[in-house]
Amino acid sequence: MKIIQRLYLKDFFRLLILITFGLSLIFSLVELIGKIDNFSGSNASVWSLAIYAILKMPEFLLYLLPMSVLICSLFTFSQAFRRHEIAAIKAAGGRLKKLFSPFIATGILLSLFAFVTSEAVVPFFSTKASELKNRLEGKEKKSAFSNGALWLKNKDGSPVKIDLYVAEGKVARGVSIFILGSDFLKEQIIAREAFWNGRTWILHDVTKYHVSSGEIEKVKSMEYEGLESPDLFAEELKTSDQMGIYELYSFIQRLKSAGFNNLKLSVYLHSKISFPLINIFMMLLGIALSARSKRGGGLVAAGLGLLISLIYWLSYTFSLSIGYAGITPPVFAAWIIPFLFGTLATYLFIKTPE
Repeated sequence: MKIIQRLYLKDFFRLLILITFGLSLIFSLVELIGKIDNFSGSNASVWSLAIYAILKMPEFLLYLLPMSVLICSLFTFSQAFRRHEIAAIKAAGGRLKKLFSPFIATGILLSLFAFVTSEAVVPFFSTKASELKNRLEGKEKKSAFSNGALWLKNKDGSPVKIDLYVAEGKVARGVSIFILGSDFLKEQIIAREAFWNGRTWILHDVTKYHVSSGEIEKVKSMEYEGLESPDLFAEELKTSDQMGIYELYSFIQRLKSAGFNNLKLSVYLHSKISFPLINIFMMLLGIALSARSKRGGGLVAAGLGLLISLIYWLSYTFSLSIGYAGITPPVFAAWIIPFLFGTLATYLFIKTPE
């Protein structure tokens, strides 16, 4: 039994690696081709373009993995049933549940792999890809993050610190502007809040510290034209793909404490936990459907896997969308489809005929 299990696992992983990495590379190259016109003016080398494509691969690999697991499990066991190998195993007294047990463990490991990829690998690679993209497009870096705060440069080169920036509303909380003299700090402007009105920044609850004279000035509201338009640094802000679960959760809590409730980020936070689990369920579903297939074959297995994956993606995307719109709670939006697919896959696997 162990020899047969190793042979099936070998076939499964050979096909899985071929499909996941092959499709991830193809999707990365397609995205690179779509952006190649933006890179043409920077005299980008072939090596830098190849690095950009490689940096985008983990993101596509994460999303393609469930489909690949389903297709590979369907293909592996459909072929085994078609060649009557499973019938021979059953005739020799073997039990299917025991035969499938290494694949269940593999599905769990693939779910853990997907979680680690989503939590550590994708944020790091996505950040590096974004930095490389800006460099290839010839964009000057205008902002930086440190301990959750956003640091910018004023139009005159003076540093600006923003404790919290909400890109959707172009609102900044906790703004500190350090106006430099020739060789010392000339003035510090601290504002509780700042709004972009489409033309300039409006600072509210402002305190001005005149360092040279020691005077302190309080202003209720004032225009400030020293800051650049937020559109110039919005692309450099960290996206949800570039944050781990803890960082994303902390950012959501900071938004809530500032009076902003970003439903999309809340849904995405839950989906970062629920999405990796679908890999084990796709494994169970592939095994269960293979055992019930009367006419196995490579093309049939691949077609069935693609159809089920498409149904899952459409339903999962729709569920997330209604969560983004606030129609359903974030927990429900991110978990209902994985729960339904998981329940169906588990039930079909348990009822697999011996």
